[in-house]
Amino acid sequence: MRLVIAKCSVDYEGRLRAHLPLAKRLLMVKADGSVLIHSDGGSYKPLNWMSPPATMHAKGPSEEERAEGVVEVWRVQHSKTDDHLTIRITEKISDTSHDLGVDPGLIKDGVEADLQRLLAEQIHLIGSGSTLVRREYMTAIGPVDILARDGDGSSIAVELKRRGDIDGVEQLTRYLELMNRDPLLAPVRGIFAAQQIKPQARTLAEDRGIQCLVLDYDAMRGVDDADSRLF
Repeated sequence: MRLVIAKCSVDYEGRLRAHLPLAKRLLMVKADGSVLIHSDGGSYKPLNWMSPPATMHAKGPSEEERAEGVVEVWRVQHSKTDDHLTIRITEKISDTSHDLGVDPGLIKDGVEADLQRLLAEQIHLIGSGSTLVRREYMTAIGPVDILARDGDGSSIAVELKRRGDIDGVEQLTRYLELMNRDPLLAPVRGIFAAQQIKPQARTLAEDRGIQCLVLDYDAMRGVDDADSRLF
C-alpha cells in the first residue's frame, strides 16, 4: 500500500463530474488497483475514489498546470468504464509504501458466523437444486462466505451480512469480477443475503444483477413460535 500526503486538487469524470479544490489530503493507493482520497474528517469514507480494476499513470504537468504550481499529475482510469480521476499535486509532503501481505479476512461476529453455518446447512434457501461447494472460499482479495452451485451447475457466490448495506454489495461485486475471470468457475452469479437489506443496497445489487435474499435467523435456527420471540 502506498500512502501519500499531498496538497492536491481532484477531478472525477464519468457518470457525473465532481471537483475537490486544492487542499492537503491523504492519497491511498492499494495493491488491488484502487485509489482513495481522504481528508482528516468524514470518518472512514473517502472524499472520492476509484474502485478496481483500474490503472494509474503519473506524469509531469502541462505548461498551464505548471504555471498554477502543479508538480505532478496522476490519472486513474477504470479498466471497464470511461470513469477516471485526475489528481493534480502541488506539494508532496510524504510518500511511503508498505507491504501488508495477505490479509486473513474479516472474522465474523457470532450472528454472521451462525448465519453462514445455517445457510450452508440449508443451502436450498438460495434456490431449489442448489448444492454447497464450500464455506469461506478463498480468493486473492479475501474469502467468499459461501460458494455453491445451482441446479444447472453454475457457480453462485454468496455474501452474508446481518445488515446489508452498500459496502456489502461493493464487496460482493469485487469478488464476482475476480471469480468470473476464472474459467473453472465462470459464469458466477451473486447472492447478497442478510437479515435486513437497506433499500439503497437492494437497488444497487439489483442494478448489478445480484440477487437479494432476506434471511429469517430464528426460522433457520428452528425457532418458529412467534410467542417465543422478543420482537
